[in-house]
Amino acid sequence: MKTRILLGVIGMLLLVAQAWAGDYTDHHDGTVTDNTTGLMWQQVGSNYRNWEGALSYCQDLVLAGNTDWRLPNIKELESIVDDSRYGPAIDPVAFPGTLSSGYWSATTYAGYPHYAWVVNFYYGSVNYDNKGNSYYVRCVRGGQ
Repeated sequence: MKTRILLGVIGMLLLVAQAWAGDYTDHHDGTVTDNTTGLMWQQVGSNYRNWEGALSYCQDLVLAGNTDWRLPNIKELESIVDDSRYGPAIDPVAFPGTLSSGYWSATTYAGYPHYAWVVNFYYGSVNYDNKGNSYYVRCVRGGQ
């Protein structure tokens, strides 16, 4: 009886851990799909770019035979933050090599057209910055 209870508790903890870590499918081609949102993500982001460069990079990206990549909006980018982690605050298996730094979103800061939203993956914090500054880029496809 105690063994069954223990196994049940372990099973529940594994389910909770999976929920915290996210539910991703690795396609082994440089992409991963978030099974919750259905979005397909570039696993490894690009180097520093300003906001315009980030938009262009994603628009021009050809990865895993797909050409419909785009810069994610702020809600999409926030959706891959893993609040149970830091340094970086993201699933390291699904997104290997993610730097504990800022990544651009496509979302302009309302009322300030020269600013856009950024997710910092050290703690998963969200802020905005001037579009002329440089941050990392991770492209997405699907959704919207």
